[in-house]
Amino acid sequence: MRVSRKADYALRVLFALVDRWGQGPVSMTTLARANDVPKRFLEHIMLDLKAQGWVASSPGRAGGYILARPPETITLGQVVRYFDGVLAPIGCVSVTDPQPCSQAATCRFRRVLLEVRNLTAQHMDGATLAAVAAGQPVGSAELIDLGFTGGDGI
Repeated sequence: MRVSRKADYALRVLFALVDRWGQGPVSMTTLARANDVPKRFLEHIMLDLKAQGWVASSPGRAGGYILARPPETITLGQVVRYFDGVLAPIGCVSVTDPQPCSQAATCRFRRVLLEVRNLTAQHMDGATLAAVAAGQPVGSAELIDLGFTGGDGI
């Protein structure tokens, strides 16, 4: 699974709004600058987030965006699926966008990718914005797990 730039930017902005939950609206300019998102691109993302009912906007000088729903009710799985479509690492194990494969009847590694899909979906669907926001950012040392150093491309 690879998260698109659009989904990445949407999550950045949602977490910025989680941090300001209950404190009033945040302007588009502030959201774009604080999250290193091009403002024109963010305008489209905010329309999508608003259409899903995840954010609300208010006009005027003191206006901007707020979360429209409590952060406990929005999951990373919902957001990534909305912007990227599927969580499956390969089309032949996707439920929402299944792609036929000529090797399906004999493929041995398909089972592993199905398990990856299931674990990813379970983890992403259980990760609410509130729960993730309560955690700590990943440190550099955490990225280097000695158990995975033999694999390239991690």
